[in-house]
Amino acid sequence: MKQLTLSLQFGKLPDAALHRAALPRHKVIRWLRAALQDDAEITVRIVDAAEGRALNRDYRQQDHATNVLTFDYTQEPVVTADLVLCAPVVAQEAKEQGKTLEEHYAHLLIHGTLHAQGWDHDEDEDAQVMELRESDIMARLGFDNPY
Repeated sequence: MKQLTLSLQFGKLPDAALHRAALPRHKVIRWLRAALQDDAEITVRIVDAAEGRALNRDYRQQDHATNVLTFDYTQEPVVTADLVLCAPVVAQEAKEQGKTLEEHYAHLLIHGTLHAQGWDHDEDEDAQVMELRESDIMARLGFDNPY
C-alpha cells in the first residue's frame, strides 16, 4: 500500500459542515491512494469562491474559480502536491451532473492526484487515456463512471 501523508484543510466556508461531511478523512485517504503510483505527501484544501478565483487568476491567469487546481512540486521519489478544490464550484457541478457531493469530490481528487503524477489532458489522446484511468479508479472504488 502506498504511503500517504495527508493534510486536509477547510477554508472559511458558509456551508462547511456539508463539505466536511462529504470528505471524511478516511475516505479522502482511500481515494488518493487509489490514484497513487508512488508514496505521497498531499495537502487537500477546500476553499470558497474568492480564494479559488484568486488562485486560478494568479497561477493560471484565468479570472474565475475552477473545480480543482493541482500544484505539483515533485513526482519522485515522493509525490508532493497541493490539491485545491473550490467548494461552491464542486457543489454546483455535482448538482448539475446529478452526482452526490461525495462522488464528485472523489472524482476531482483522483483527477488532481493523477495531474500531480504527470497525467495530462491537453491533447485529445491524452484526455481519453486519463479519463479511462479515472473511470477505472472510480469503478474500483464503487462509483459510477464520472463521464
